Amino acid sequence: MVAFWKRSAGRADAVSAGGLEQELAAGARVALLDVREPEEHAEWRIPGSLLIPLGDLGARLGELDPQRETVVYCRSGRRSALACAWLRRAGFQRVRNLTGGILAWRGEVERGA
Repeated sequence: MVAFWKRSAGRADAVSAGGLEQELAAGARVALLDVREPEEHAEWRIPGSLLIPLGDLGARLGELDPQRETVVYCRSGRRSALACAWLRRAGFQRVRNLTGGILAWRGEVERGA
């Protein structure tokens, strides 16, 4: 699983859609956090993900386990990168951003691109 981690200066760790798919298929116990809005989540989501819109994240931190590995996603990766940074400041150390967000997941995993 470590092979799918990437780190760049000043950014949270990241995982590609294909890398996440492989981890999940191998049975990884990863929490999936969707920080989009409810209407976006209703339209398309990664199965098993928890919806906490970015604007609600601070008030709903208690719903997350700071010890559990968590992959955060949004539409394209921008909001989730902000959420990852916020979570790290709040003490969450095992947080990764899904590179390209749900768009990458749909393109690489759902559509088999």
